[in-house]
Amino acid sequence: MDVSSALPKRKLTGLIIDETGTIKKGNKSVGVGWQYCGNVGKTGNSQVAVVACLSNGDFASMADARLYLPQDWCNNKQRCDEAKIPEENRVFKTKAELAFDIVKNQLHLGTSFDFVGADGFYGNDIELADKLEELGCLYILDIHSNQQIFLKKPEWAIPERKGTRGRRSRILKPNKPSFRVDEYCKALDRKDWVELKVRNTAKGKLKGKYHFCQVFVLNKTRSSFEKRLLVIRKTKIKAGEEIKYSVTNANFGQYTEKAIAYMQAQRFFVEHCIKESKQVLGLDQFQTRKWQAWQHQVALNIMVSCFILKEKLFCFDDLPLLSAADIKEWLCFKLAQNRTDEEMIELMFFRHLRRQKDINRYYKNEFINVSK
Repeated sequence: MDVSSALPKRKLTGLIIDETGTIKKGNKSVGVGWQYCGNVGKTGNSQVAVVACLSNGDFASMADARLYLPQDWCNNKQRCDEAKIPEENRVFKTKAELAFDIVKNQLHLGTSFDFVGADGFYGNDIELADKLEELGCLYILDIHSNQQIFLKKPEWAIPERKGTRGRRSRILKPNKPSFRVDEYCKALDRKDWVELKVRNTAKGKLKGKYHFCQVFVLNKTRSSFEKRLLVIRKTKIKAGEEIKYSVTNANFGQYTEKAIAYMQAQRFFVEHCIKESKQVLGLDQFQTRKWQAWQHQVALNIMVSCFILKEKLFCFDDLPLLSAADIKEWLCFKLAQNRTDEEMIELMFFRHLRRQKDINRYYKNEFINVSK
C-alpha cells in the first residue's frame, strides 16, 4: 500500500511478477534445495522466491514476495519443524500459484494497479491467466516461442478417416490447425508490423516493430479454447534481432496499440528492482535458516526499496538521475562523516554528469539537463 500511494499516477501502473534465486551452501536455510536459480542461470543449491514490484513509467519499487518451498521440504515434517514453518504454509504451491497469491493479497490490501505482468514461465501457465481474468485483472504475460496458437476458434471433432485402412479415430481433436508463435511470426509480411516508441531508456527510446492479432490457446485442464490478444515485438540488439511474444486479455476497444506495447515493456522494471535490491540493498546478503527470519529480512528490504523510491521522487526535479547507490552512499557518508557535504555533492555531480553524457550519445536533442 505504501508503494502504491507513493507512485505517481502518470501512466498505467503494473504489478510485475518474477522470481529470484540466491545460491546457498548447506541445507539448513529455509526452502533451500537443488533447483533452478535464475540469478546464475542454472540449477544449483539455492533459495528461490516469487517477487512482485509496482511500476509506473520510469519509477518502480518492490512490493511483495513469497518463498518457494520445494516438495521435499513440504513432505519433511522434521525439516519444517526445525525451520519453524507455520502449518498453513507447509502445503506445496507452484510458483504460478504463489504469483496468484501475491495478486490476491495486493487486491485484498487495496493496492492500486492497472495490470499484471510476468515472464514466459508464468505466461505459459494458461490457468494462471484464467484465474487472473476471474479476479477481473487485466494482464499481459510473456509466452515461449513454442506456444501453440489457433488463428480461428476450433471445435472438438473426430477427424475424418483418411483411406480405408486402419481403425477409425475416436479421439476428439481440434478441427482447426495450430501454429507455434515463432512459426507464425516468420510468416508475417512487412505490412503486418507497426513501429512504436514505448519508453525512455539509458540508450535512447525503446522502439520496435509490433504485431497484434487475436488468437486462441488451448486450456488442457478445461478442454477449452481461450481468446487472447497476441503481441509480438521485434527490437534491434547488437547480436541482431530480439523477438518477444506476449498474450493479453486487453482489447483495442479499451487500450491503444501504444498502451499495450507500454504494458509489455514494463517487465524490465521488476528485473531492475531485483538487481537493485541485491546489489545495493543487500537482499541476498543474509543467512536466514528460519521461516520468520526470511519473512522479516525480505519485508525490511521491501520497506527500504519503498524509501528509495520516495527519495528518487522527492529529489527528481533537481536530481533526475539519482540512483539507489547514490542514496545508500549518501546515508553511509552521513553516518561516517568521512567527507564534507561539498565533497560528496561534487562526487555525485560528476557521476551524474558522466551518466548524462552517456545518455546524450543516444538522445540527440531530447535529454534531461542535470547541470542546473
